Amino acid sequence: MARRYDCNEATDRATGLREAASAVRRGELVVLPTDTVYGIGADAFSSEAVGDLLAAKGRGRNTPTPVLIGSPNTLHGLVTDFSEQAWELVDAFWPGALTLVARHQPSLQWDLGDSRGTVAIRMPLHPVAIELLTEVGPMAVTSANLTGHPAPEDCDAAQQMLGDSVSVYLDGGPTPGIVPSSIVDVTGKVPVLLREGSLSPEELRKVVPDLEVAS
Repeated sequence: MARRYDCNEATDRATGLREAASAVRRGELVVLPTDTVYGIGADAFSSEAVGDLLAAKGRGRNTPTPVLIGSPNTLHGLVTDFSEQAWELVDAFWPGALTLVARHQPSLQWDLGDSRGTVAIRMPLHPVAIELLTEVGPMAVTSANLTGHPAPEDCDAAQQMLGDSVSVYLDGGPTPGIVPSSIVDVTGKVPVLLREGSLSPEELRKVVPDLEVAS
């Protein structure tokens, strides 16, 4: 039976975050608010939990699950060949709606899908999300909807779609908007904008002037 907690109420928020952290450590799924839409998340290092996440969404391995982190410092243990330009993007736009596609450390024991040695990684600008991520570490997180359905802007919509496949729902109220994060590939010599979302090419080029836009 799924449990739901109102994170706008202090006592319920504290209980909910504690229960969500315990659920993640047990390999269970949680729903959490972010600065874009609600996400469904699992321990990034539990292949079984990530598999359950994909199954709950009805999503195949051909679309790897992004990873959310609670601090830029966490990047040091997750990525390799991270360029100076990539760090400049982190400094300018994290926490916030910028996802970076980077090469992950070959030694990492995780299975996020068919990622071909890369990971899409972001630090969200939402206090509930950051508090949970700080407590449990990197989480595999993607939008909390069934594949083919709209991404949820509130906890009700997420719970109606995902039901008891999720152990804990953290209700932070409506999210600020449904515009997704912008995705920039930093695996090459020049950053490439793969998806324009909250950040436009013009905004990004103020930090990395040679940014290219994928055709």
